[in-house]
Amino acid sequence: MVPSRYARPEMTAIWEDDNKYALWLEIETCAAEAMGEQGLIPSSVGEELRAHGRVSAARIAEIEKTTRHDVIAFLTNLAESLSDSSRYVHQGMTSSDVLDTCLALQLRQSADLLLTGTDALLAALKARAFEHKMTVTIGRSHGIHAEPTSFGLKLAGFYAAVERARARLIAAREEIATCAISGAVGNFVHLDPTIELRVAEKLGLQCEPISTQVIPRDRHAWFFAALGNMASVIELIATEIRHLQRSEVREAEEYFHAGQKGSSAMPHKRNPILTENLTGLARLIRSSLHPAMENVALWHERDISHSSVERIIAPQGCILLDFALARLTGVIHNLVVYPEAMARNVALFHGLHHSQTVMLALTRAGMLREEAYAHVQACSMQCWEEGVDFIDVLLASPAIVLALGSSMLESLRGADHYLRHVDTVFDRVFGTETVPADHTSPQATS
Repeated sequence: MVPSRYARPEMTAIWEDDNKYALWLEIETCAAEAMGEQGLIPSSVGEELRAHGRVSAARIAEIEKTTRHDVIAFLTNLAESLSDSSRYVHQGMTSSDVLDTCLALQLRQSADLLLTGTDALLAALKARAFEHKMTVTIGRSHGIHAEPTSFGLKLAGFYAAVERARARLIAAREEIATCAISGAVGNFVHLDPTIELRVAEKLGLQCEPISTQVIPRDRHAWFFAALGNMASVIELIATEIRHLQRSEVREAEEYFHAGQKGSSAMPHKRNPILTENLTGLARLIRSSLHPAMENVALWHERDISHSSVERIIAPQGCILLDFALARLTGVIHNLVVYPEAMARNVALFHGLHHSQTVMLALTRAGMLREEAYAHVQACSMQCWEEGVDFIDVLLASPAIVLALGSSMLESLRGADHYLRHVDTVFDRVFGTETVPADHTSPQATS
């Protein structure tokens, strides 16, 4: 199981033995009730299981030391709480009927928690996006200044990425929620398929259309791909925050709590420890995908090479992603934003970010693109090398002034025109619904 440092109680409980055995008992009870409804076994069996069936994780562990088989140990312990009707329990079923159906239930329970966590993250991103909808910041490509944008657009882009990852998780939840009660090789030789249908209905699952002894593992691979995708989006956001917190940038940073220490050696340090932690957790969550893909190719109707893998990656992937979603939500909610630093950085290279605007204006004025590019690049290189104002350099170029006029060049001193379509993009991302309430976190600044 995942260390408690990176785990939250509600998700961890899904993967603990108590929940697993409770689900096993529910599956066996539903199966016995379905068989009783069809007169295949006495109806009293299901009734007794429902009323008196009990299991103990400690007792199952004790029995398993002898049986070396967890399902048999479970059935032995269950029989201890029943009358001689226990002989009817598990009729025609195989261990994987219980194990795989239980895993489907656990993954569905986990997905529900993950979706709740995702919704909280979306709410935090949306609130901060609207808060900084028109906060001007420099856009960067290759880590180099490009053109101004808004910090709200950055956050809106993250919101859209999380929303796409959420849709994939919903699809994966549906994909994984299948039930198999089909016997030793999946051909229902000792069970009628209607038993499986009835159990599926009781558990709120779909019937696996065709299984072997196991539910096909391509379903599980898809689920872990969805977890990995969400983890990558989390890392995308975390990486941006880490870059923005760099000392020479410092446009935004994680909230630094009173009494918090950044370094054992250097008292001045305020490190992006939470987002660095999220980057590491994302690597672990994605690491589940490769073995999940390899689990698809099993021998014949079943082997257990997938079993040991899933006992690790299923709880690990779900628990870590649940934790990561909650941690990132807190980071976004409490993110300290520095608009003044953003404005400072926009001005850092003396207006070089206007280069494309000028080049396009020259082409509209009749100059060939190649000629326009050459004129503007020459001015840009002078600005880079001498640290002089870009507009001033442009105003000293006779060819550019002749084509555009000095008043047009002077009008570029500002960034408002870079944000003229922010409303359109926000409408695309968030729709035209009411703007969320103002962000009121005491740690956040505007």
